[in-house]
Amino acid sequence: MKLTAELNHKKYEVEMTRGAGSSLTAAVDGRVYQLEASEPEPNVYLLKHENKIYQIFVSPNEKSGEPFAASVGNHNFEIKIFDPKSLRDVGDAGEHADGASEIKTAMPGKLVRILVEKGAEIKKGDGVLIVEAMKMQNEMKAPKDGIVAEIRFSEGATVNAGDVLAIIE
Repeated sequence: MKLTAELNHKKYEVEMTRGAGSSLTAAVDGRVYQLEASEPEPNVYLLKHENKIYQIFVSPNEKSGEPFAASVGNHNFEIKIFDPKSLRDVGDAGEHADGASEIKTAMPGKLVRILVEKGAEIKKGDGVLIVEAMKMQNEMKAPKDGIVAEIRFSEGATVNAGDVLAIIE
């Protein structure tokens, strides 16, 4: 998965690839890191690199393109994450459109739960699906008020970054 991260007004190209078990390869602006990654509790991540363990606390953020607050030791950061493949901001997708809106996944993972049925009436911000990626479950929310027109995957399906999971009309 390729992303762009902005930290202290500087942009970094980030590419992450999952390996077997908890292994993760992260390339940041061409520098490659071999990591072991885990999430012992929600929003707390442990990264092991060269026999050092880093504990990272991340404040969740609902809107794509808005900064996440992260802390490592005594250091606090605001980081913005952008998916260059995304044609539009999922968080704002329904705010400017009267037509159908798509719910897409930002990273590869597994669809672990479908929270609504096709034809259900939902409000903006209601949970629609839960996708597990990098041992973290992410609730995918409705970008606008509407009707669930389509759910394209079944529970247990493997999904890729950018896949359209559901359509809200």
